Amino acid sequence: MLDKLRQFAARYDELTAQLASPGITADSARFQKTAKAHAELAEIVARYREYEEVLSGIAGTEPLLAEKDPELHALAVDELQRLRGRATELEAELRRLLLPRDPNDEKNVILEIRAGTGGDEASLFAAEVFRMYLRYAEAQRWRVELLSASESGVGGMKEVVAIVEGRGAFSRLKYESGVHRVQRVPATEQQGRVHTSAITVAVLPEAEEVDIAIDPKDLRIDTFCSSGPGGQSVNTTYSAVRMTHLPTGVVVSCQDEKSQIKNRAKALRVLRSRLLEIEQEKQHAQIAAERKSQVGTGDRSEKIRTYNFPQNRVTDHRIGLTLHQLDAVMDGKLEPLIQALIEHYEAERLQQAQAV
Repeated sequence: MLDKLRQFAARYDELTAQLASPGITADSARFQKTAKAHAELAEIVARYREYEEVLSGIAGTEPLLAEKDPELHALAVDELQRLRGRATELEAELRRLLLPRDPNDEKNVILEIRAGTGGDEASLFAAEVFRMYLRYAEAQRWRVELLSASESGVGGMKEVVAIVEGRGAFSRLKYESGVHRVQRVPATEQQGRVHTSAITVAVLPEAEEVDIAIDPKDLRIDTFCSSGPGGQSVNTTYSAVRMTHLPTGVVVSCQDEKSQIKNRAKALRVLRSRLLEIEQEKQHAQIAAERKSQVGTGDRSEKIRTYNFPQNRVTDHRIGLTLHQLDAVMDGKLEPLIQALIEHYEAERLQQAQAV
C-alpha cells in the first residue's frame, strides 16, 4: 500500500509542477486534463502526507516512554494513544481511497422517474420525488435540464426524464435506482385509510460518444406535434422527436424544446445512456453469482425504500436505515441517506478486496 501511495504522491508533485509552468495555459485541452488528474489525486495524497506525519510523530514520541519523570511519561502515553488512534483511522481511509473507482462516478446523470402501482396517487408521488431530487441538486449546485414529462390529470407525473449535470452527480445518485414505495392517506380517500403506491427511479450515467457509438443507419426518427400545457408551438409544429434504435428496439421521445434539432440532440443523449445501461447489465449478468446486491446487478425490480407519511418515517431496506425525518428528506435533504449508502457499499467493496 505504501509503495502505491508514494507513487501517487510523486505523480501529484509532478502534476503540480506542470500546472505551475507558464506554457500549459496556452493549451486548454492539456491544462484541463492535467488539472483533472491533479484534483483526482489531491485527497489521497493529502491523507497520505498526514499519515506520514502521524507515523513520524509516533516515532518521535515512543522514546519518551523511557522518561523517569511521571508527568512526561503520562504525556507520552496520552500522545501515543492519540497518534496511534489517528494512524488507524487514516489507514482505513487510505485503503478505501485506494479502491478502484467507478469510471462513471464523475459523469452526468440521466434521471428517469415513472409512476408504478397506485394510479393517480403514484403519479402524484412521482412528481414529489422529482421535486425532491431537484432540491437536492440545487443544494449540490448541479444543473437539471428537463428532457420530457408526461403529466397526469391530477397534476402528477406519469413519467419524467431529466439530465442532472454536475461534478460527481452519478457518484452521489447511483444508489437511488429502484422501486420507491409510499404509504399515506391519499387526498381522495374518504375513510382515512393508508394506501400503498410505488414508483420506479432509474439513474443512468450519461454515455459519451466514446462510450457508445450509434450508427445513424440504426435509427428511425419520427417527428410529431408536441403536447402539453401552453406554448405557441404546442400542437402546431412537428418539433417533438421519437427516436427508435432498431437493433435493440429502445425508444426515446423528447418534446421539451421548440426546436426539432435540439430535441434530436437531447433524445440522442438519453438513447446513448440507455444503450450503455444495456451493455453494463450484460456484463453484470456474467458475474451475478459473485455480485448479488441490487447495485451490483443493476436490478431495479425490488423495493429499496419506503416513505411512510403518517409516521414521518423513511426506511432504506438495503442497509436497514430508518430516519424519522421524512419531511426534511422530501425537501431535498437526502445527504444522510446518500452518505450512509455510499459508506455501506464502500465497506462492502473493501471487505471483498481484502478477502481476495
